Amino acid sequence: MIAEKPLPQQLTRLNDDFDQRIVAHAADAVWRQSPQPGVERRMLDRVGAEIGRSTSIVRYAPGSAYSAHIHGGGEEILVLDGVLTDESGDYPAGSYVRNPPGTTHTPSSREGCTLFAKLWQFAADDRDRVHIDTRRADWHPGLVPGLSVMPLHGHDGISTALVRWAPNTRFNTHSHPGGEEILVLSGVFRDEAGEYPEGSWLRNPRWSSHTPFTGEQGALIYVKVGHLGATLLSPQES
Repeated sequence: MIAEKPLPQQLTRLNDDFDQRIVAHAADAVWRQSPQPGVERRMLDRVGAEIGRSTSIVRYAPGSAYSAHIHGGGEEILVLDGVLTDESGDYPAGSYVRNPPGTTHTPSSREGCTLFAKLWQFAADDRDRVHIDTRRADWHPGLVPGLSVMPLHGHDGISTALVRWAPNTRFNTHSHPGGEEILVLSGVFRDEAGEYPEGSWLRNPRWSSHTPFTGEQGALIYVKVGHLGATLLSPQES
């Protein structure tokens, strides 16, 4: 949850060429202090300052909090560890939340937490609030043996899900016309280009293809497809 305050100019654009493949490993992470004391960010991509499109890992120290702020372009989060709190309640690890454009809240964390957060990545007519406890939601069989899928959100060709890979599972070679974004939540995810342990973030451009698989550890991943090149809100349109 990122308050919309000014960023230094040199940090306002990062991995902003969406035609390029990006791989960011947790071992290479650079944590930057946010405008709020006690809150740090591992920036993954960014177009513009605080009021702009961004994807980040956000880390709250125990007892840290943001003042009330509005998300003009909407906010999508997945709580990775700890517990996030706002006026609507507590969100423990595994909570998936979509706060639509125009919503306001005052987030905090008593014991500290880590979030995967995406800002300004909503379509103009995507106005539903979503809250899913992924610890309790149902899994569905995937397209190949060893694969399980938990749908999180879908709108106008953009789909978001958790995908659980059993050890030694291999998927078919396939392409993503609208691009693909992956955050590895546990285990090790692999494809012909390399291997991606827990905390790795990948962004594969439109029409890219690969043949993903897992080894002995298996993997759990967050996956979003169809959003690269889609028409999304921008600060000027809100």
